[in-house]
Amino acid sequence: MATAHQVPVEFREDSGKGASRRLRRSEMVPAILYGGDLPPRSLQMTQKLASLYSTKEWFYTSVLELTVGDDVQRAVLRDIQRHPYKKRVMHLDFQRISDTETLRLRVPLHFLNQSTSPAGKTGGCVILHELNDVEIECLPKDLPEYIEVDLAKLEVGSVVHLSEIVLPAGVIIPELNLGKEHDVSVVSAKMAAVEKEEGEEGEDEGED
Repeated sequence: MATAHQVPVEFREDSGKGASRRLRRSEMVPAILYGGDLPPRSLQMTQKLASLYSTKEWFYTSVLELTVGDDVQRAVLRDIQRHPYKKRVMHLDFQRISDTETLRLRVPLHFLNQSTSPAGKTGGCVILHELNDVEIECLPKDLPEYIEVDLAKLEVGSVVHLSEIVLPAGVIIPELNLGKEHDVSVVSAKMAAVEKEEGEEGEDEGED
């Protein structure tokens, strides 16, 4: 069962740019909750909490229980707007979810056993993470906060493709249904190119 995280919010009645500016001046972050069979609802959250949650991986990849007193709305985060240069959250978009409907969300990849793999123990081998997250589809109860990619058997010259990721029960990667060309590389391991030492060419050219 996926872990749901409680996120305290407040309802707000004012809307529009002016209201949002006033909220931000009072250290609050405007937010919107939409989706399902209910109308959109304007929310607000303290800047302190929004900034804290924005540093947590689960905030982007988990079922969130938006709580106002006894009222609880289950949702996922769909968008976060940040200040261009200050460490401040400017706006949050949440989407309601249904326990009986699948959802799509990007979740991070956690790479395991890289340093102890054959490739990881080979000097001069470069291991590239070509994807750091992936879009999945599942029911809310099956939503993982992240997906583990075990690299214990990674060899020099080998590639781990999207289709080789071991997924939790009930989870699929929709992109793999689009054809073989979408089975992209996730991790590759190859030896670093060795450049010729300076002077080698010159020595060869100087010989008669």
